[in-house]
Amino acid sequence: MPAPRPAPARRFLGRLSLPERTYVTDALRTETVGGVLLLLAAVAALVWANVPGLGGSYHEVSDFHFGPSALGLHLSVAHWAADGLLAVFFFVAGVELKRELVAGDLRDPRTAALPVVAALCGMAAPALVYTLVNAVGGGSLGGWAVPTATDIAFALAVLAVIGTSLPSALRAFLLTLAVVDDLFAILIIAVFFTSRIDFVALAGAVVGLAVFWVLLRKGVRGWYVYVPLALVIWGLMYNSGVHATIAGVAMGLMLRCTTREGETRSPGEHVEHLVRPLSAGLAVPLFALFSAGVTLSGGALGDVFTRPETLGVALGLVVGKAVGIFGGTWLTARFTRASLSDDLAWADVFAVATLAGIGFTVSLLIGELAFTGDAQLTDEVKAAVLTGSLIAAVLATVLLKVRNAKYRRMCEAEERDEDRDGIPDIYEQDDPAYHLRMAELLERKAAEHRRLAEETAAARHGSAEVTGGAGDRDDRPA
Repeated sequence: MPAPRPAPARRFLGRLSLPERTYVTDALRTETVGGVLLLLAAVAALVWANVPGLGGSYHEVSDFHFGPSALGLHLSVAHWAADGLLAVFFFVAGVELKRELVAGDLRDPRTAALPVVAALCGMAAPALVYTLVNAVGGGSLGGWAVPTATDIAFALAVLAVIGTSLPSALRAFLLTLAVVDDLFAILIIAVFFTSRIDFVALAGAVVGLAVFWVLLRKGVRGWYVYVPLALVIWGLMYNSGVHATIAGVAMGLMLRCTTREGETRSPGEHVEHLVRPLSAGLAVPLFALFSAGVTLSGGALGDVFTRPETLGVALGLVVGKAVGIFGGTWLTARFTRASLSDDLAWADVFAVATLAGIGFTVSLLIGELAFTGDAQLTDEVKAAVLTGSLIAAVLATVLLKVRNAKYRRMCEAEERDEDRDGIPDIYEQDDPAYHLRMAELLERKAAEHRRLAEETAAARHGSAEVTGGAGDRDDRPA
């Protein structure tokens, strides 16, 4: 009896399945545009807050309060941006995570282990770096969670600016990593930054979520049903003392992300397709506009590297993120049967891990929650987030540029469609029909080349006869 064949080693960061590649491409296209808007909003906030004569108006607008006081929602503009608009961002994150777990490549637990382990290590290492720096320097340990988050929109905006042809597998790894990262960040906010709980309001929010779930399962449709219900759930969640963005991710996780007979895409994908532009193009940039406007000066920037709280945040983003994600990925490959794709090198993984050190949106949010009672320290921590994110972006740019020619060749191979059927050839290597189409195409090309060869040979032969005949006449005696 022949010995059983050993199972082939799995490849991670290899080529995505075609449906997953299509989904990731569409998602990243929107996130990249949103990331560019996020960059512009952050720059606008810094300019607005630091130009003499304009800084006062920035703070006046950010601190302007509006909303129904009777409902406990008389909030500042900055507060509405952080608690209201970011709920839309986390709703999209919830849908993304649900889709990846039930219909994407992460539905296989072995495949899901890599980004989950990498995300956990990429959050634990920055927290450890911050804690060590502040334990040695005598700073506050309250900001340990600030450098744990990755901003996917900002990271993809950097990719768009530097023009790198990052392979889809690495882009998908970065996207999935950030989605898992966002989920754990929400858990951190819910567990560690909830000081009081109004159980009546929380119970109302839970009832609202239950109604939301029942309506989804009954197949009820219409934005006019779900949008008002979502606003009620959000308001109750805010008044409960639990961070209001929890409502967004909870509703996102409830959407059905698997297709049924007769459906081209699931309700979750449909809703995400509608809401993602609102999140990436409006909600996150407006949050950045009213969160990134910190007053900068030579002294304030110098304090980033001298004060333990701010130094811990900057080092956590630049060093902790890179070491944590790379280490988690390497350990997963080391102690499982998985191996790195032949087309990539560990330097590529380290470059993406460095890019994940861009922790803008959620890091700013956690910074506000961690140091609520100290406005000066809050601004200094925000400056540290901006500084650390900028350093991580520059380092990642240098590392990715070194391998950009290799990435370009990989992307060209992924995009090649010689038979012009709308599906990249690399996904059809196991399809006999593809090879028959290519054989027919090549036969037509061969026939055309044979015809051109015959015509060229005939033209050359005729030219030679004319030249030879003229020579014979010239050589005859007069």
